[in-house]
Amino acid sequence: MRNVELGLSTEISNVRPPPDAVLVAIAEFVLSGPAGSREAFRTARWCLLDSLGCAAMALEHPACTKTIGPIVPGAETKGGTPAIGTGEKLDPVRAAFHMGTLIRWLDFNDTWLAAEWGHPSDNFGGILAVADYLDRNGRKVTFEEVLDAAIRAYEIQGILALENGFNRVGLDHVLLVRIASAAVATKLLGGNREQVLAALSNAWADGGALRTYRHAPNTGSRKSWAAGDATSRGVWHAYQAMRNEMGYPSVLTAKTWGFQDSLFRGREIVLPRKLGSYVMENVLFKVSFPAEFHAQTAVEAAIHLHDEVKDKLEEIERVEIGTQESAIRIIDKKGPLHNPADRDHCLQYMTAIGLIFGELKAEHYGEAVAKDIRIDALRAKMKVVEVPAFTRDYLDPDKRSIANAVQVFFKDGTATSRVEVEYPLGHRRRRKEAEPVLLEKFRGAGVRWGANAKKIEEFCLQEVEILKISHLLDLLS
Repeated sequence: MRNVELGLSTEISNVRPPPDAVLVAIAEFVLSGPAGSREAFRTARWCLLDSLGCAAMALEHPACTKTIGPIVPGAETKGGTPAIGTGEKLDPVRAAFHMGTLIRWLDFNDTWLAAEWGHPSDNFGGILAVADYLDRNGRKVTFEEVLDAAIRAYEIQGILALENGFNRVGLDHVLLVRIASAAVATKLLGGNREQVLAALSNAWADGGALRTYRHAPNTGSRKSWAAGDATSRGVWHAYQAMRNEMGYPSVLTAKTWGFQDSLFRGREIVLPRKLGSYVMENVLFKVSFPAEFHAQTAVEAAIHLHDEVKDKLEEIERVEIGTQESAIRIIDKKGPLHNPADRDHCLQYMTAIGLIFGELKAEHYGEAVAKDIRIDALRAKMKVVEVPAFTRDYLDPDKRSIANAVQVFFKDGTATSRVEVEYPLGHRRRRKEAEPVLLEKFRGAGVRWGANAKKIEEFCLQEVEILKISHLLDLLS
């Protein structure tokens, strides 16, 4: 083909190139042997248990439950996956949306922070949906396969996030959930190399959702179901690939029309380290607070100061919050906050709740609490500043700290101590300290399942596999 314009001509080759290197690396990783260290498999059990606890908590929120279940009321699937909390039989794509949305809704599931951030447990929506459907329809899927798929999905999403800042070009991090879910779902379905490559290329060809629903002035509830949408779309691409739907080998690198040129401002998408189990081993649990992760240590510091300031709120002159650059860019928010999604992404709001109430729960983002005039009065007195050392340690792959410091100054010239928290409770460096609290977090949410809660806990944490994966979904439904 020859294009001619203003006397110039360029040849456009129609020879299909070999698959992009990033696609090949992911496909080969997905199809390789066992994917992880003993620590990774053990952590994956905790990730699943924690994700199911988050799903149970989300079932208490009507804003969430109105979005899940069959896309059309009454439209169920023979042999389908029972929907968590309702038991409706769903096809794998809709089941992935249902579970992914429940897990993600309260912003309380595990987290990964890098140049791009996200919540790798979002992939459990797609993994559980496919594994359960297969298990009910002729192919037993072991619990080890589910954990293996989780380790691989976490790794794909997390390593792509290390240096590729999709948020910097306005794209939402759930793009990486779609990529990871498509890859591991195709593997679970028995896909070969070409089918995994096809699913991956089509997932990239979808482009990316805009981050506008996570930022002022448009922050809204889509940020709570976007991950469910992404993991279900990944499952959809996996099933299409198993029908031998064609792929697009240079979907990333094609000049003009590829992802890099059209959506990534010409930047190269990279995998900065060999794929293994690094992400699962270093994942961050949200143990104590349903709060955007950059604020976790600020809330912990604020709660530490609660007893010292709770009776002196009117005497406060200012509150200084020292934080990392990422927190300033994402959750430093002034002015009116319009809904719970707005509030749980506001550093000042979450810190104020900790100082005033000495705790932070999902209920604190609701209208009943938000109308407390003390909150906005305290927010108005807050000054947020970057601490360069916090930013450096945040980016250091050996530290991966998420530090915040809070200090309160009073009108009489006195001040509290400066409380600095470097690593949140869910950090790898505090993992042993966190596990008992994670268990209590699940047990508090798991009361919804009555006697089944203990069985779910045992299913996830026991070292010896006894139950079928479909039995876990029966217990949850």
